[in-house]
Amino acid sequence: MTRIQRLSSAELLAAADALGDLLSDVVDGGSSLGFLAPFDPGAAAAWWRSLAPAVAHDRLAVWTARDGDRVIGTVSVAFADKPNGRHRAEINKLMVHRTARGQGLGRTLLTTAESAAAAKGVTLLILDTQTASPAESLYRAAGWTAAGVIPDFATDPAGTLHPTTLFYKRVNDIDPVKPVDEASRVAVQTST
Repeated sequence: MTRIQRLSSAELLAAADALGDLLSDVVDGGSSLGFLAPFDPGAAAAWWRSLAPAVAHDRLAVWTARDGDRVIGTVSVAFADKPNGRHRAEINKLMVHRTARGQGLGRTLLTTAESAAAAKGVTLLILDTQTASPAESLYRAAGWTAAGVIPDFATDPAGTLHPTTLFYKRVNDIDPVKPVDEASRVAVQTST
């Protein structure tokens, strides 16, 4: 059974190498996450370690999906720190290892992040993703609304410019307690 867990800053540091392997796999597989391929797992792990202060100060929440000791997925929520924006947050770095795709894990991770944000009082979530990517289909199916498309926003891992689609979702009606997703048999641990 896959286990999803929110990480403390110490747990993030301990999982940085495994998260680096995941990030490297996803980028090398063609997903546009802000990095170019080939992406060295060591450099990817260092990037994850750089997020520990934000996790420690509760500006960023990071979840991992594990199959045994192997990290096969992750999602993050970045919370706004400005006084006029504390009602919103951004979904970041939703990733599923290439070998674990097509089983509903991406949707489960997304639902976990949405529910946790709602439990913290967030009422509006935002994200961006490469236009016409598989991730865009996931967000549409999960009830996200496209706000617009920006041409030539970012490059894919090969360096080719692509448009990005901006999405939002109101989460004030989401049930903030969802400990187990029975459909995909994924245990979700919400406490840190």
